[in-house]
Amino acid sequence: MIGLVDRERVDAELYDDYETAKAREKRLAKEARAQEIQAKNASLGKKGREPAASKGMKGRGEASFYRVTCRDNGRGMPHDDIPNMFGRVLSGTKYGLKQTRGKFGLGAKMALIWSKMSTGLPIEISSSMKGQNYTSFCRLDIDIHRNIPHVHVQEKRDNKDLWHGAEIQVVIEGNWTTYRSKILYYMRQMAVITPYAQFLFKFVSDTPDKNITIRFSRRTDVMPPVPQETKHHPSAVDLLLIKRLIAETAKQSLLQFLQHEFVNLGKSYAERLIGEMGPEFCPKMSVKSLTSQQIVRIHQLFRQAKFDDPSGDCLSPAGEYNLRLGIIKELHPDMVATYSGSAQVFEGHPFIVEAGVSIGGKDVKQGLNIFRFANRIPLLFEQGADVVTRTALKRINWSSYKINQTQDKIGVFVSIVSTKIPFKGTGKEYIGDDISEIASAVKSAIQQCCIQLKSKIVKKIQAREQQERKRNLSRYIPDATNAVYNVLKEMAHVHASKKKRHDGENAEILSKVSARVITNETLRDKLAQHVEQVDHEMAMEYATQSGASAESKEEIYIQSLDATDNFTDFKSPLFVFRLVH
Repeated sequence: MIGLVDRERVDAELYDDYETAKAREKRLAKEARAQEIQAKNASLGKKGREPAASKGMKGRGEASFYRVTCRDNGRGMPHDDIPNMFGRVLSGTKYGLKQTRGKFGLGAKMALIWSKMSTGLPIEISSSMKGQNYTSFCRLDIDIHRNIPHVHVQEKRDNKDLWHGAEIQVVIEGNWTTYRSKILYYMRQMAVITPYAQFLFKFVSDTPDKNITIRFSRRTDVMPPVPQETKHHPSAVDLLLIKRLIAETAKQSLLQFLQHEFVNLGKSYAERLIGEMGPEFCPKMSVKSLTSQQIVRIHQLFRQAKFDDPSGDCLSPAGEYNLRLGIIKELHPDMVATYSGSAQVFEGHPFIVEAGVSIGGKDVKQGLNIFRFANRIPLLFEQGADVVTRTALKRINWSSYKINQTQDKIGVFVSIVSTKIPFKGTGKEYIGDDISEIASAVKSAIQQCCIQLKSKIVKKIQAREQQERKRNLSRYIPDATNAVYNVLKEMAHVHASKKKRHDGENAEILSKVSARVITNETLRDKLAQHVEQVDHEMAMEYATQSGASAESKEEIYIQSLDATDNFTDFKSPLFVFRLVH
């Protein structure tokens, strides 16, 4: 696509894979020896090792290029903002304090820069907002040195279908064979944490037999609430942030600034803080007139004073209901437990930990399979250093919950949402376990799931033991009936030939044995009926204890609602009751 074609080599010695005559002679001799040894082993019936294939150098002309297209049906982008949104670094909107998806706010720009570095081709963006009769089309790349967009084409096109959303198309150099598992793993994790969205992944190759189409279906239309922007907590701000807030505030006095720019800071407490700052501070002084030394004093007091913890109302976790649906939808486990903790605080930032633990399932390996999410985004790399991995491996005693850590197929899902995710490393791919508040919350959430699973596993073990007892009893029925019947026949023979040594019911039974009213088969049927009755009573007792109905279960299907339907949702952690008006 960019003029890279195979050309005939004029000066072969220039190339990295050039082989001298001496090196070629040496290689051919080595291959001949290997073939001789292999033929000798074959004649003796021995299995020899296959000779390793020589690794060829991958030249630039053999690079693989892919056109990647991402399309959604979201809100779209304003026509005039598209060039800056994609072609100018640090023009994002992730500067307010709220829970945001993603990490840097640079995702699309990084894709554009990688495309420019590897292929030199621009990216193409199509977008339309709801109700617009046109689609914005833009082809652009970025001037890296000047940090401005270089627009090739920007125009409005007809939008007859009234489509809304965005489509981004980029051509990049890559390696599908090596990283396809990571891409599909990422898509699967996205389907777990967002069961209210539908994902369609297509890989289109030059050879049709290598094409891949995977659909991750929607399981619900119940979405988490939109995260709310909140004010900064006094204990979570640094010196630069205080200076920026002072520069941007519309408040005049210091008292108003403290009251309105920070969360959990009322008038009376703000006055107490100002009194503690020193004699050079007063509530009515202009906040714009603060000197650098005075701002340092405010920051120092913020770090030392005691403040109420922020609430977690501004956060938007996936929800226990959605997490459970996502796990069931993608993994089809034998059993699953979920837990959503209450909001906690570290360094002035609220956070919520949600966890799920599953046993069994489709495409799940034996042992621990860990799925990590930060602000509802899957984390793929640096798993070994993450707080979730270390907690699951070292701080959970799985055997105490009747779970075999090495033999069972265990899925561990942990989602952490916060206004500030404490990522480690430049890649922001893992959360360190040095923050005790998050580490203890993760451990507690996983343990709560394990406690739920333990009760289910114990009941399952009890049911299995009952079945085993039934099988054992049924296995000995023929031997037991033969033994009992032989004794009864002997007693009946003695009873008939000598004086009557039995009377009442015993005599009646012996008479029936003699008359062959009671036979071996009769006893076998009676014993089998007794075993069935005992097993049924045990099963009923188990069903009563576990809350299961004795009636057979039937699948029901609820039709999806149209956009015109009016309904009210009543939500609980485990289900949603929808009342249609």
